[in-house]
Amino acid sequence: MGAMASSRRSSGPDDATQPEREQSLRIGQAAELLGVGIDTLRRWETSHKLRVIRTAGGQRVVPILEVSRLLAERRRGTTDRPIVAQSARNRFVGIVTRVERDGVAAVVEVLAGPHRLVSLMTAEAVDELDITIGLEVVCVVKSTNVIVEIPR
Repeated sequence: MGAMASSRRSSGPDDATQPEREQSLRIGQAAELLGVGIDTLRRWETSHKLRVIRTAGGQRVVPILEVSRLLAERRRGTTDRPIVAQSARNRFVGIVTRVERDGVAAVVEVLAGPHRLVSLMTAEAVDELDITIGLEVVCVVKSTNVIVEIPR
């Protein structure tokens, strides 16, 4: 990514006297991140779907928060296709028995029959999946390494 532009908002006479500093992307960078063309961003600006700022030199820039907002809306609006088959064979139905989270990561413990499974995931994933103690879940274990031990 190229350098971020710092911009001044100037959408009206009152705003021109109050500079608003925020991190922004050039319109081409924003279009690339959103997977659309520059003309689409201009249409979104006209229809007020996207807030675009003009720099003092007249260049269009898009606040990073606007790009993040649109990406989040797209994620929420996407319906996942149901899974009809998969390669993972180790599937364990269980109940969530513990959820510990900090700012970024979370530990989720699941009791699946005699097995205790622990998953480390993002706190964001815990929120999106609404994982709480007592929730029935399916743990899918897919690993490139399997260690076999022989007890004595």
